[in-house]
Amino acid sequence: MTSDLSGVATIALPRLPLGDPHDCTDANDELSLYLAFYDTLVKRRNGHYVPHLARSWRVGEDARSWTFELRPGIRFHDGATCDAAAVAASLRRMAREDKGYTLGSPAVWRQYLGDAEIDADGLTLRIHLGAPVADLLDVLVQGFIVAPSIFERLDSGERALACGTGPYIAETFATGLVGARRNPDWFAGQPANAGLRFVLEPDTGTRLAMLLDGRAQLANTLDPTADGPSCIDGVTLHRFAAPVAIIYLLNAAKGPLADARVRLALSLAVDREALIGAVLPGAADPLQGFVSPRHFGAGTRPADGPDLARAKTLLAEAGHGNGLTLGLDCPTRLPDEAERLTAALGAQLARIGIRFDVHLHPDREAYAHMVRRKEIRDLCVFDSSPMSTFRVLHEKIDSRIAGAWWQGYRNQVVEELIDIGRGATDDAARACRYRAAYEELQRDPPWLTLYNPHRVIGLAGDHPDFTLPDDGVIDVADLPLLARQAAI
Repeated sequence: MTSDLSGVATIALPRLPLGDPHDCTDANDELSLYLAFYDTLVKRRNGHYVPHLARSWRVGEDARSWTFELRPGIRFHDGATCDAAAVAASLRRMAREDKGYTLGSPAVWRQYLGDAEIDADGLTLRIHLGAPVADLLDVLVQGFIVAPSIFERLDSGERALACGTGPYIAETFATGLVGARRNPDWFAGQPANAGLRFVLEPDTGTRLAMLLDGRAQLANTLDPTADGPSCIDGVTLHRFAAPVAIIYLLNAAKGPLADARVRLALSLAVDREALIGAVLPGAADPLQGFVSPRHFGAGTRPADGPDLARAKTLLAEAGHGNGLTLGLDCPTRLPDEAERLTAALGAQLARIGIRFDVHLHPDREAYAHMVRRKEIRDLCVFDSSPMSTFRVLHEKIDSRIAGAWWQGYRNQVVEELIDIGRGATDDAARACRYRAAYEELQRDPPWLTLYNPHRVIGLAGDHPDFTLPDDGVIDVADLPLLARQAAI
């Protein structure tokens, strides 16, 4: 970027993780970067999917055959044509064994696209899946279409590059900085801000200070527990409940929590409102079921309880009338409140005679691999972040898949509902099956579900009508005009 920053909005992020767009991530900072430079076939809007690179699509009754018609005349930032062949190349790359990696879980996309036949004919893209997936758009909404010209550089490990068809063209890569200018040929219209500067600032207080003194026009992930008005000193503070579910994974393969009665007793003993008050006062919403209210097919019935009497009865029936000690694995970050949460939860469960033997894990990636290898003790602090209802059920609940985060749970009723849902191309019918599955998961819980945490972002100026997409990711193309003359 030049020193003339007129019309350039500076975005302060706690992380600046420009990685490989064909790896799987739910990190909102990383996704915001990708949305600046890359497009996808479809976008999620208000609980529905809308055309983007694809102007239309259709799916066969078998939920396996998908056909997408692409928009004509679209080019990558390097000038190459974005046709069905280029899109197919990105989808095939996503499906590679070494791609789709997310923290602790390799080849996420391969399980959906790995056995697919993908054919390209001009602007027509055909995908024939190996198994029915009526929720394929849940995968394709993160299927970033990358210029084939940079595949080799990405494969070599280079990360200071980006080339897609997106609303901004990358210009600058430096330590703690990514700079971009508006793409004048973007098919979806012109973003309000002429340029963007993504800057790294790990400290929450400094990000807010940058926003208040004009060094930044947007600050992501501010302190959600701070009291105060929604607009201060010319800055709009936008608060929302993230779709991330804070949970404890329960070891249903062995030990006390292999007994469904003990798992249910834990859930019944928890006062979620009081837990939030102790750990994140005013900065979370109790979970309604197993996914956020914005998830497709989410139920609305809150978890039963607290009911200490019934919880104690269940424990006694399971042979633990005198209480029991559970081994608990706890990371020191992600979620960052994990240690406080474990202490507060332990105080609540002590009322029914349950004690924790806590083991801390400061290396978060090693912790994720431990969970993936199914080496947890009785329970562990975790989160569930995919915005896809089907992916949560398929990757985390279904014993036939035994995915990375599955911990030994088996429920035939739920698995039958998953099978019906994945083949139901009618949205209403599929949502009905998923709601039924989540109601069964309330009765026979595989996890201890707790809350959806709040997030706060700050924007320069007065923007009372500003909203975020369902997944809580900042889509920079949708931002209001933030920059008049940004400070250097």
